[in-house]
Amino acid sequence: MGIKGLTKLLADNAPRGMKEQKFESYFGRKIAIDASMSIYQFLIVVGRSGTEMLTNEAGETTSHLVGMFSRTIRLLEAGIKPVYVFDGKPPDLKKQELAKRYSRREDATDDLAKATEIGNKEDIEKFSKRTVKVTPQHNDDCKKLLRLMGVPVVEAPSEAEAQCAALCKAEKVYAVASEDMDSLTFGAPRFLRHLMDPSSKKIPVMEFDISQILEELELSMDQFIDLCILCGCDYCDSIRGIGPQTALKLVRQHGSMESILENINKERYQIPDDWPYEEARRLFKEPLVTDDEQTELKWAAPDEEGLVNFLVKENGFNIDRVTKAVEKIKTAKTKSSQGRLESFFKPVSTSAPVKRKGTKCVLVSPNPVTKFKTLSVQSRPMVLGNQIFPSLDLGSNYSVPLSRHVCFGTCC
Repeated sequence: MGIKGLTKLLADNAPRGMKEQKFESYFGRKIAIDASMSIYQFLIVVGRSGTEMLTNEAGETTSHLVGMFSRTIRLLEAGIKPVYVFDGKPPDLKKQELAKRYSRREDATDDLAKATEIGNKEDIEKFSKRTVKVTPQHNDDCKKLLRLMGVPVVEAPSEAEAQCAALCKAEKVYAVASEDMDSLTFGAPRFLRHLMDPSSKKIPVMEFDISQILEELELSMDQFIDLCILCGCDYCDSIRGIGPQTALKLVRQHGSMESILENINKERYQIPDDWPYEEARRLFKEPLVTDDEQTELKWAAPDEEGLVNFLVKENGFNIDRVTKAVEKIKTAKTKSSQGRLESFFKPVSTSAPVKRKGTKCVLVSPNPVTKFKTLSVQSRPMVLGNQIFPSLDLGSNYSVPLSRHVCFGTCC
């Protein structure tokens, strides 16, 4: 579920903390991905028609494998280094939310049976998607596939979003990719939505910056966590009648949950009995995660024989498709090893060009650059200490030392 209404709240009150980015702009970036959320999306979308799903000869579902295989290859081809994080045991406080989800699936199963009986195709499509559940077998299948592809897998001791946020805070990855907004509540410095959407949707990636969000909202991280709990999260019910905008107003006015509960109009807003907001707050601030020093992320060469055995022999994939995909992975690995040009330039947003005073040159083209150009520099040398570097003259005030071959956007 995530945090109810948080995306719109931030769009209305902290727009500078959100920016649209191109998928290609994450070239060379390590991204932690909430695996269960992605698998759920694949099971709903890939090869599904009503109650029919993709299966192998044994009748076992393969939609998750098809989706994970193709989407991961797309990431690798874009030079992105994905890290998939899988859920562990959910905290006890989440049992109530999980029970609600189970109940909703049971209701959807009953509604699906009725729709099937009368032949209502629209309702069959709608209710069949609501019965989908990611199983341990789905997770194990995807872990095996990813390891064979040479992509690192992290098994979280508890919540995957919390583990993703911990990896990002430890600077082991650049950002967290998920659709649930509670990654921000766990303190992920950067959070991405729509990174795993299919390219056919043509939806830009939305990047959230928590430090900018807190600055615009004029809240501390502790206050932001209280705001999210008031909006509604997986760990406890919200207070009836308090929506996101009212929650923000209350946090700004009173500063903390304790003060809000002391001063709130209890006739207008009824606080649930034994409301466990303190435990929810603790889970967001001190989640159970693996020590970052124990988490080693390595991207390896794909195991071609293992992929053929698993995908072709066990799950009925086309061997030509798998063989071609392996070649794509190998090529992508070589491409991503080039890395980003952060030795000379800090990364800048592709959503707006950064102008330099006294020159019309920009480090990022105002027109989207999806392919990089390689320039061999043969201009006058620049002496820095005992080292001599070739340089590119950007105007009277700027001379930038460059390596022999430099990849950068177009100057205008």
